[in-house]
Amino acid sequence: MKKNALLFLVFLISLQLFSQKENESKTKLTNFLSKSYYSINFGGVFYPFSNDNLIDGYKTETFSRNWFSGRLLLGHKLTDDVSVQFGTLRPASWFKYDNVNNIGYERSVWINAWSLSLKKDFKLHNNTSFYAEAGISNVTRFGFSINDIEIYNDAHYASLLYGFGVQHKLSDKWRLSLNGTFLPKSAKQNQPSISQVSLGFEYHLQQLDDKKATEFANNKYFFPDNILQVSYGTSAIGFGMNRFFGMSLKVGSFESFGIPVFWVGEVKANHAISVTYQKLVFRTEKIFSLDWGTSVTYFQSEFGKENVFAFSVFPVMRFYLLRKKDFDFYTNYSLIGPTYITKSDIDGIESGPKITYQDTMGFGVFFGKERKYNFELRIMHYSNGNIFTRNAGVAVPLQLTLGKTF
Repeated sequence: MKKNALLFLVFLISLQLFSQKENESKTKLTNFLSKSYYSINFGGVFYPFSNDNLIDGYKTETFSRNWFSGRLLLGHKLTDDVSVQFGTLRPASWFKYDNVNNIGYERSVWINAWSLSLKKDFKLHNNTSFYAEAGISNVTRFGFSINDIEIYNDAHYASLLYGFGVQHKLSDKWRLSLNGTFLPKSAKQNQPSISQVSLGFEYHLQQLDDKKATEFANNKYFFPDNILQVSYGTSAIGFGMNRFFGMSLKVGSFESFGIPVFWVGEVKANHAISVTYQKLVFRTEKIFSLDWGTSVTYFQSEFGKENVFAFSVFPVMRFYLLRKKDFDFYTNYSLIGPTYITKSDIDGIESGPKITYQDTMGFGVFFGKERKYNFELRIMHYSNGNIFTRNAGVAVPLQLTLGKTF
């Protein structure tokens, strides 16, 4: 019940973020979006795991720690100085127990925290403010086993989260911030405290005035109001594109070649078919657009040949990289699209619950008279973002997509 309630909340937030009345200009933000912002922060994370967290009879003399971490937040201003924020905090790589019991076992402990919080600003000077934050966090920990003995157990629980920081306003859009975030120790869950100190920024969306919005709406640049797409992918061409953008492609002596902007998944789809509909919500003058979309995807797993369906609602960010006389070339990216998937564990792998997320990214073109046609290359991923302890995830291979705009 708890996991369904959390994902239903995210589903409602997604619908609010990307819904819009038909008669509103697509060059003007919705009232909700005009009061929204996103925040990206990087810094050090501190979590004092030790041998005390392991069961009796197991220990190590050395540990591997990577302090670098990030926190991503989506925020909405309720008033001028009170905001609600939803986001995630996690280290860049996991804490490792080196050479457990001096017999060569190396095991990692993963942690991830999704949060929902309130933030209150207190003005210190004209453009400088202090803030305090408090809320709840969904903490997920992946422990480890050795020879089928559970040495450090998995955990999934709700925790308090609080923080504070200083922000400096550079403009109406940009704010720089120094942040401190803290999750207390849980003796019940055998989990040490989690602390993060980070530097980052907030970007606040700004509403256009009516004159500028009309000017953008009537310019020459193409933005499709609606797109209907059919996609097909097969594992026969491999998962090289998925692994490249997940920074896990093996090339020569490189074990992790690529760019870390996407995910792969332990479950592999043998082939997949998707039908997708997208509708324009917002557009800028030339480069950026925001759509909401719905999709139905069928895939068959690679090893067990299990048949699975996924039903999704999602946002799509599209960036136009090149505009020419005969075509427009773009890249798109979609994250945390609430999804119902018809099987929770696939090919004997704990791939996650039936309520999960869809992520996609791709490159494509609009072409033909009045840009009526669309071709796109797309990769896809299903997982729950480490909200729950079962999160092996599903990788869908590169899909060839044909679309029609209207």
